[in-house]
Amino acid sequence: MVDSYDDSLDGEKSKSQVKRELHALVDLGERLTTLKPDLLNKLPLTDALRRALADAPKHVAHIARKRHLQFIGKLMRDQDTSAILVLLDQLDASTRQYNERFHGLERWRDRLIAGDDAVLEKFVSDYPEADRQQLRSLIRQAQHEVAHNKPPASSRKIFKYIRELDETQRGLR
Repeated sequence: MVDSYDDSLDGEKSKSQVKRELHALVDLGERLTTLKPDLLNKLPLTDALRRALADAPKHVAHIARKRHLQFIGKLMRDQDTSAILVLLDQLDASTRQYNERFHGLERWRDRLIAGDDAVLEKFVSDYPEADRQQLRSLIRQAQHEVAHNKPPASSRKIFKYIRELDETQRGLR
């Protein structure tokens, strides 16, 4: 009988797996080059990586950019990639986490417009930096627009205000 024990499953990674992980780090580093400096400041990055990300726009030739991204990928090995991915997932509109947050804000807006002072108090307790007076004014305007079949301009303003509060609370602004 032939023993089907595979030596590659002893806890060591295959060469292909190591390459996939390194390419993923380069891709993550490339995503970081597109972020604004104030968002980069909120990430736990080393000084060497911060300098490399700041230098990235200087490399415009194809091969120079590719070489610099490889260098950023090398520096990414020493980073806490899970914390970086959490922030990027909150910013990336194609992720499930972003969509859930967006839909949650839409539900808040709809509850505020349809609700009473209890809903507003619950919102203010969740977002203590909210300006209650401004929010009440926007809610009244939105209710008036709904009653008179007008375009939902105030509803959009409420959503924008709620989104700004949420981004500030999450540290995205």
